[in-house]
Amino acid sequence: MIQERSAGVGLRGELRRDEPLARHTTWRVGGPAARLYRPADANDLVAFLRTLEPNEPLLWIGLGSNLLIGDSGFVGTVIETQGCLIDMEMSARGRLRAQAGVSCAKVARFAAKQRLVGVEFLAGIPGTMGGALAMNAGAWGGETWTHVDLVRTVDRFGSVRERRPADFDIGYRHVQGAEDEWFLEAELLLDEGDTEQARARIRELLDRRAATQPTGLPSCGSVFRNPTGDHAARLIEAAGLKGRRIGGAEVSPKHANFIINTGDAKARDIARLIDLVQREVERTSGIRLIPEVRRVGDLSQ
Repeated sequence: MIQERSAGVGLRGELRRDEPLARHTTWRVGGPAARLYRPADANDLVAFLRTLEPNEPLLWIGLGSNLLIGDSGFVGTVIETQGCLIDMEMSARGRLRAQAGVSCAKVARFAAKQRLVGVEFLAGIPGTMGGALAMNAGAWGGETWTHVDLVRTVDRFGSVRERRPADFDIGYRHVQGAEDEWFLEAELLLDEGDTEQARARIRELLDRRAATQPTGLPSCGSVFRNPTGDHAARLIEAAGLKGRRIGGAEVSPKHANFIINTGDAKARDIARLIDLVQREVERTSGIRLIPEVRRVGDLSQ
């Protein structure tokens, strides 16, 4: 890994070459990125994008959850927003503005402090607002886009646009918008409520998460979407797959919809285990589970 203080004249961010992506994903797997850029702020990000070739492969990551990167890495530029695009404020009464790099948990806590309710569920999502917007992340009956009033996006040429929910095809763990645009920030419209009740709800959800999910172990969060009227974890457990392992990857004995890295997993181990679970659940139940995980690079070797 080669680290440079800046990507070029006038840029203020940090550029790393041959950066191991296992350091930047919650599964702790993934080969090197040819380049990884951590912008100083949104303006610096726009400036950096304008320096890139039009066909440069781009990968955006926040906390690196719900992301499986191959062991051979990524031949292109990774842009990391976590720890960079972290501005958050009340832009008007009931309106919360959060940039893409702010963790979902921080959004939940900040909203509660401001006597705003409705996004307590974000406290249990292991990602950033950028990722939550990209996949309509949700938990315990709540979904991100229910509360979105507008977003600002940036394309690969550094052009910033303001968009409304009507500009996107939004569904369960699915968001489709303009190609080659990424989320910079969102403005959420929230109801006023009681701070202590909101904080109590957050504690309740985090306690439930700790009791039912393998927190503290490398995972991506939930691997599969819940099929209509059922739960992926129930189907996986019914197929007898709890504890099933391939290499260092294991279907969690605590929650069957989690695959954990027991310490020495490779990305290919996790990919093969995901495929195995998908086949076995379809064989035993007739239901084909749909992964929430985004796959990047070669996962066959």
